[in-house]
Amino acid sequence: MNIADIMTVIGFVTCAILLLIIIIAGIYLYFIDRTQDMHPILRNYPVVGRARHFFQQIGPEMRSYLFNNDNEGKPFSRNDYEHIKNKAKYKRDVFGFGSQRDFEKEGYYVRNSMFPKLSEELRMDRETKVTTDRYLLLKEPLFTQKKEELEQDESPVYLLNEEDTIVIGKNARNPFHVRGQIGMSAMSYGSLGDHAITALSEGLGIAKGTWMNTGEGGLSKYHLKGGVDIIMQIGPGMFGVRDPEGNFSWDALKEKSEIPEVKAFEVKLGQGAKTRGGHIDAEKVTEEIAEIRMVEPFKSIDSPNRFREFSDFPSLFEFIEQIREHSGKPVGMKVVIGSAFEAEELARSIKETGKCPDFISVDGSEGGTGASYQELADSVGLPIRSALPLLDNALKKYGVRDQLKIIASGKLFSPDRIAIALAMGADLVNIARGFMITVGCIQALQCASNACPVGVATTDPELQKGLVIEEKKWRTANYVITMRKGLFRIAAAAGLESPVHFNREHVVYNDERGKTWSLDDIYQSIVDQDKKVN
Repeated sequence: MNIADIMTVIGFVTCAILLLIIIIAGIYLYFIDRTQDMHPILRNYPVVGRARHFFQQIGPEMRSYLFNNDNEGKPFSRNDYEHIKNKAKYKRDVFGFGSQRDFEKEGYYVRNSMFPKLSEELRMDRETKVTTDRYLLLKEPLFTQKKEELEQDESPVYLLNEEDTIVIGKNARNPFHVRGQIGMSAMSYGSLGDHAITALSEGLGIAKGTWMNTGEGGLSKYHLKGGVDIIMQIGPGMFGVRDPEGNFSWDALKEKSEIPEVKAFEVKLGQGAKTRGGHIDAEKVTEEIAEIRMVEPFKSIDSPNRFREFSDFPSLFEFIEQIREHSGKPVGMKVVIGSAFEAEELARSIKETGKCPDFISVDGSEGGTGASYQELADSVGLPIRSALPLLDNALKKYGVRDQLKIIASGKLFSPDRIAIALAMGADLVNIARGFMITVGCIQALQCASNACPVGVATTDPELQKGLVIEEKKWRTANYVITMRKGLFRIAAAAGLESPVHFNREHVVYNDERGKTWSLDDIYQSIVDQDKKVN
């Protein structure tokens, strides 16, 4: 028997064995499916019914890569994702041919000036520069890996001029001076892994002039890796500033306030995607995270949906004043606005008590979360473009707007979105998911499962190996720098020397009939509608 005959026999036997295995497996699954009582599809259509489950499981991937157009995906479309990635990876923010925005739909637009500012007329720091790593895309063939080259790129960091420095807590013993209007929103260590937190900290430190918010999970050594300014959030669970019994610890607060990187504290009342206490699944609660939060390891954590220490605005403001006095640092509060009535009650209380937070972080209901409930994320609280005008106008109405700064958040991942938020009343903005994308997030929607495939929203050491800190930190820095550059660019187009000068007159709303409305008109319509509801 020659070699060809031998190979033919081997091939025939192999195929026969494989066919036999498939038949046996099919028979086995047939009887399993026929006798189970949980799934009617499998009971009526054994074996074949399993295809339904398979296609159901891969549905999100199929829609993302094959069926959704570039602007359809949620919570971020393919275009949104690519714009963030290109800023981070390539330090590039140009595209060709034309916008894919549907201009027949209603929306907000920045008013351009007939006489925009020249680049040399912009008021910005031209001296501070930084060198970062970025990729050059050389070739992108269809069937083989794209060809890219890593290079060093020196550029300005696009900070505000010294005279435009934003001061948070001007009456605190240690005010917080900010020269970049874009910072990282609250994301806890535990919700994100140590690789992600470290890469974000180091990247933000490289970009200068920005900050990162710890989230309610407490301050970890990974937040401090990059030397970036820190806003430490205090949630109802008191993680990081509590004693073993869960009570607020003034000694722990003092200890944290003496860390040079900690510039301010934030008392969290609510978050857009979850107007409730935070949640973290048991498998994410490692011994290290448990030690930081002072809880039991490998047990799920649910913090209360509000603080037990206060139940109204006067007692909240008293608590904030005590923290400010004890720490010497500015203290703010994070809220979700639900109505004009609520915004006015907040402003009125500031006026009547004479006590005021140093800043208010207002989060829109479109904001993200590591873990929440669908009914809260979808239907509780107002989106940022409704909430911001309500809060800003209420504070102005009661004459207390200049006593504090407003930090806005809620899908503000591009310079134009930020410009509109600044015009609506924000002084600064927070970004969370945009920064997650810079360190590798692919929107797998596995944040709550500890199974994030790219090592971002997981504490699993094996999965975190996929996130290389030395590479991702540059992407974070590039994103911040390119965003600030874009913000100055859009300010110049509006005829402004600096983005700190955006106000309501610089944005209009164009409805489906082509009629334009000023932000004051929009605000009044929101208030009138809110009064009807209440």
